[in-house]
Amino acid sequence: MTQLVFGGVGVTFGATPLFSDLTFTVAARERWGIVGRNGTGKTTLFRLLTGDLEPAAGSIVRQPGLRVSLLEQHRDFGDASTVWEAAAGELGELLALERSLVEQAGALGHDPPPAALERYGHDLERFEREGGYAVTSRIDAVLHGLGFDPADARATPVAALSGGERGRLGIARQLMGAADVLLLDEPTNHLDLETTRWLEQYLLEFDRTALLVSHDRAFLAATVDHVLHFEGGTATPYAGGYQAFVAQRAERRLAQQRAFEQQRRTIAHEKDYIARNIAGQNSRQAKGRRTRLERLPRLSPPVGAEDAMALRFEPVERGGDQVLTAEDLTIRAGGRTLIEAFSGRVQRGEVLGLLGPNGSGKSTFLKALFGEHPIAAGDLKLGASITAGYYRQDLAQVPLDRSLYDCVASLRPRWERRLVQGHLGRFGFSGDEAQRLAGTLSGGERARVALAMLMLSRANLLVLDEPTNHLDVESIEALEDAIERYEGTVILVSHDRELLRALTTRVWVLHQRHITEFPGGFAEWEEISAERAHAARVRSVEEAALRRVHERQRVAAPASASRARDHQAGKDPRRLLRSARRALEQAEGLVTELEEKVASLTAALEDPALYTRAGGAGEATRLGRELETKKKELDGALDRWSAASEQVEQLARIE
Repeated sequence: MTQLVFGGVGVTFGATPLFSDLTFTVAARERWGIVGRNGTGKTTLFRLLTGDLEPAAGSIVRQPGLRVSLLEQHRDFGDASTVWEAAAGELGELLALERSLVEQAGALGHDPPPAALERYGHDLERFEREGGYAVTSRIDAVLHGLGFDPADARATPVAALSGGERGRLGIARQLMGAADVLLLDEPTNHLDLETTRWLEQYLLEFDRTALLVSHDRAFLAATVDHVLHFEGGTATPYAGGYQAFVAQRAERRLAQQRAFEQQRRTIAHEKDYIARNIAGQNSRQAKGRRTRLERLPRLSPPVGAEDAMALRFEPVERGGDQVLTAEDLTIRAGGRTLIEAFSGRVQRGEVLGLLGPNGSGKSTFLKALFGEHPIAAGDLKLGASITAGYYRQDLAQVPLDRSLYDCVASLRPRWERRLVQGHLGRFGFSGDEAQRLAGTLSGGERARVALAMLMLSRANLLVLDEPTNHLDVESIEALEDAIERYEGTVILVSHDRELLRALTTRVWVLHQRHITEFPGGFAEWEEISAERAHAARVRSVEEAALRRVHERQRVAAPASASRARDHQAGKDPRRLLRSARRALEQAEGLVTELEEKVASLTAALEDPALYTRAGGAGEATRLGRELETKKKELDGALDRWSAASEQVEQLARIE
């Protein structure tokens, strides 16, 4: 079923056209990746879809009653006070009913009045009819998948969240909404590797339509089945996934280049004929050709990789072989130990990938390296003759109160004006743009200025903390090429798997206060530690199942227990109820036992040290098979537990 049709859509701002002749169709349950350079119109497309902007030309046809959801830039969560309420969004009424049921169940004493029991039964029936058990457990599952503790989320105020946490909460709110079309703008910017993989899997199982603006090539390759590419003042739709788009784009550009070259040769030939014959015997034919030539629509050369920012890192000196040394290093922050007793070294020429979940201490480690965070114990230092360039995740290296010209001139005070402006031009800032204040730039523009400044450092060690967060795909490819050509050493913190796969020669994995060294690159780490991802998926599935059962108990068990005590005083149901409750206790015991075993196996498989030991890969495979077996046993035990709970409730309802 077709949901959206764009026909010849164009947008202009004042007299300046942004794009024109945008034509494509979106059908139900399709997943579109929206790609293109910053400033080409991706965010504007979303404004068109939400109705906040009307096109200057063309038409947009929406399916009647179509609901569209866009995560607002400022993450407005309405009247929600807690993280859980904000994630629930429009399901807040069901949440209020759940809270009321818990309060009612707790208030039902040994001999509750009939009116209270009747109200509780009526509300519980409505809660079940509207899918309350499934909804609340789904909210918990989404929050957990995006890195929140569901139990803490019920009490954590939204006001206490950081910017990155608010971004993740905004995604959770969107996923829980009832919109037919989700518009996700850079959803992976605040996600680590694990949560990005979770979101990938969620979207693959998603039964609604999604349009994703993203620069994460691995994320796009895993999720989308169509691509809309903004380029050259318009946008071209491509059927197929991201890899198919890359191949089709290359073929399209080649065909455009051939057509452009053919036309250029034709024009040159015609101009030569006109010049030779305009005043001669064939003057009439020459004038006719000149008229046709003047009317000929000119083809533009295809936009290619050479038009991306011209980035090149060149160290001023070679530096020593020992680039970084850590000895018994311990780092603490906010009363919490982030890294404990770590010793390791970085050698010249390595590209080290530093991996770990958000909040584990990666950025704090980098700050400690530059003396911006205290070291609790041990030592962390740079080697002799090592000069380091630091790309900060928050882009704080770009002073907001200075012009772009001053940002560069302060690093090269002897440069003439033309050299400063030429350097800025390499990063897309030409003419009067050099006088813009850095504080007026978008995130992508500030990122390019930060890279322009980093390029001037001539450092032999580059420390890059999430350098791709604000860059478009073409700029990321230019950054990747620049690092690949670089002759110095790189420490890279990133959740961009394509970048990590292409560049890293060694990996440090930060997990539960310990850093595990892996001697190969990220691609090898992914392959050898595949059981870690399997364990994470098993944990996610089982926790979701357990949450459903616990939710039923939390809402209904207190009242059922109260009614069960009353019915034990009767004649007929007493024996059956006692038997059912014994079966429930046994089922609970088995679930608890299997939960502990699954948790133990998962913890063993998630420990990075397992995959660096001799025979570790084989041991991981064995543990993975055992985990799958225990998972199936736990699934069966949960079914029996749920059935036993329902039987107790049914017997307790007998009057």
